[in-house]
Amino acid sequence: MTAAPPAAADHAPFLERLFSRLPEERSYPIAASEGEVPRWLAGTYYVNGPARFARGEVAYRHWLDGDGMVCALAFEDGRVRFANRFVRSRKWTDEEAAGRALYRTFGTTFPGDRLVRDLALASPVNVSVYPVAGKLLAFGEQGLPWELDPATLATVGEHTFGGRLNAISPFSAHPHVDRATGETFNFGVSFAASRPLVHLYRFDPEGGLLYRRRLDLDLPRSVHDFGLSARHAVLYLSPYLLDMEAFVAGGRTVLDCLAWRPERGSRLLVARRDDGEKVAEVEIGDRYCLHLINAFEEEGDGGGERLVVDVVELEEPVYPDYLGLPDLFVDVAPGQPVRRVIDLATGEVVEERRLDGLRACDFPSLHPASPQHPYDDFWLLAIGATGRRGRKFFDELVHLRWSAGGVAGAWRTPRGVYLGGEPVVAADAGDPRRAVVIVQELDPEHDRAAFLLFDAFDVERGPIARLPLEEPIPPLFHACWAPAG
Repeated sequence: MTAAPPAAADHAPFLERLFSRLPEERSYPIAASEGEVPRWLAGTYYVNGPARFARGEVAYRHWLDGDGMVCALAFEDGRVRFANRFVRSRKWTDEEAAGRALYRTFGTTFPGDRLVRDLALASPVNVSVYPVAGKLLAFGEQGLPWELDPATLATVGEHTFGGRLNAISPFSAHPHVDRATGETFNFGVSFAASRPLVHLYRFDPEGGLLYRRRLDLDLPRSVHDFGLSARHAVLYLSPYLLDMEAFVAGGRTVLDCLAWRPERGSRLLVARRDDGEKVAEVEIGDRYCLHLINAFEEEGDGGGERLVVDVVELEEPVYPDYLGLPDLFVDVAPGQPVRRVIDLATGEVVEERRLDGLRACDFPSLHPASPQHPYDDFWLLAIGATGRRGRKFFDELVHLRWSAGGVAGAWRTPRGVYLGGEPVVAADAGDPRRAVVIVQELDPEHDRAAFLLFDAFDVERGPIARLPLEEPIPPLFHACWAPAG
């Protein structure tokens, strides 16, 4: 008789508590901070993520299912004020009025659930938040953003970019704003089997649409993020394929209709920023990428232009690891920062470099001076128990440096304490070496939560300040820093 496999260990005690509580909406000064908040730190940190995981009798099964909640930390002269509010999306307001779940989500179906125009999910607006063209916008996956009041976080309404986009326009949660020009770029994917497309968008500094280019895809590839350099946009096209017809016709979740097909191969699609036209499509193996790190141009040995593309590359998609709340990342695979250098004249990868020895990792973040430029340092979150079966969660803040060949510094939480949210870097405009990393701290055993500040270039020292919250919040997703003025 074959012995049963050993039960999975629990590497994340009390993790279930992070997803079981409905946060209250609050606004208050943080009076009991520990350590010292730098007085040069002036501006607002925003973070968005799923924060409500049940409606009536429907309990959501996937981390991406929860309704989006935006938090803000406003810094001024060493003082900090916290606020949090749910985004009043169409899904939120309809379900609040009904008192029950109405819409299908990324990983959960139920009898009678709805789609938007029978084609798309109603976005819970739960992935990211960015200032765009003078407005604060909250984003979900593949749907229009929603405008928020930057001070109160009250929802203003769905943002259509002057009526140029609509509720089913493909639009990702990862726009890029070029600080030099004020222009915004984004993309979205149409998954029609007959003609899958990438839509590439360019907006002027006031938010006016300059172009919407449609680029053909060979397959309906799921893409979450993209890269932007000074002259190009680049997408990592993983062989993670969405059967849109099955999703619409069969009452299945998006996750059910996604299939990992590594034999179909991965590609980098490069387009010009000026006009959105395709420059190159480069075969790069059979891995998966959720998030890119950076992209920039450099001059090649022969004088031609080369494009450097840095990504976090995974062995397989991570979305299945978000299923089964609260038991996440049971068998998660490690990740690896990878740099590829593309000769744009030939469309070939001429250099490839990998930083080895990392665990499962995500949420790469840059110094604010680094996007679209050559750089050395970046930061991300990692899971210390990678390689050991059983639920686990982010518990390490890691500082990496390309010139060092890997980790330049790391800090790990005590057991049972976790990190959440993209580790955003905020820097002193007068001295770029004065920079802090802001990240969530979650202590479900003691029903506590805080935000931590680290010296960005000395994270192994531990937090320089802890900003405790009056009530706990769940782990969130993407964040940004909006400097004062």
